[in-house]
Amino acid sequence: MPISHLKELSIHFQESGEGQALVILHGLGNNSQSWKHQLNELKEQYRVIVWDAPGYGGSSDLKEEFRDFSEFANVLKEFLDSLGLDSIYLLGHSMGSAIAIDFTSRFPHMVDALIISDATRGAAGLSREENEKKLQNRLNSIENLHPTELARKRVKALLAPNASAEVIKEAERIMSQVRLSGYRSVSYSLSNLNQMEILSSLSVPTLVMCGELDQVTPVSESQIFHELIPNSEFVIVPNTGHLCYQEDPKLFNQSVLNFLKNQPISQK
Repeated sequence: MPISHLKELSIHFQESGEGQALVILHGLGNNSQSWKHQLNELKEQYRVIVWDAPGYGGSSDLKEEFRDFSEFANVLKEFLDSLGLDSIYLLGHSMGSAIAIDFTSRFPHMVDALIISDATRGAAGLSREENEKKLQNRLNSIENLHPTELARKRVKALLAPNASAEVIKEAERIMSQVRLSGYRSVSYSLSNLNQMEILSSLSVPTLVMCGELDQVTPVSESQIFHELIPNSEFVIVPNTGHLCYQEDPKLFNQSVLNFLKNQPISQK
């Protein structure tokens, strides 16, 4: 298992393929294991790198919990530096999209193209009462439910009604690996999230993707990102939910390839 030892954290990641790096950031209830179809199928064109965020998967827990996605983006910068990467394609799913947007806004010279999938506005899309309720529900779930029970309760909302038994089982298996450190850090970061003012300043080519039947961050949410981000394209993945990249990986991957093939490769 490749592990990058940073100043205060150890970051586990999976990678496959060669060429321009495509770095993938997972969502709240996932880790790098959920991106196996992308690791297997995109490696012919790219060097695919999927990290386990701090507090997730094989990465170490945080000494002090994060409260903002800029802190995750800081770790991502250190992680990429440790791999000697200064020119990447960046793909963030759900809460990973928030990390990707923060990173791209601060380090645009490192990101040649951005992909955000089933992106979240976090607190910016909620009333103060709704935001506080969501935070408390997340904290109560991770603190009081066994991870297996949390996964069983949560996964149904993450998938389309027609999701296969295999996809459901795999999503539950991966989500049952969540840990207190990572889940609480992301929960607080979501409750503090408001990136609406920086979206119009993103200067890199951007693809916005969303599962057609996403109940967590519906198409209407992704439409907002598409409208506010200059030079962005919008793709809806039919008949899929929030985990569209797991539910229909072939169509998801093809959309990624179609977008990236038209992007210049940096000569840095």
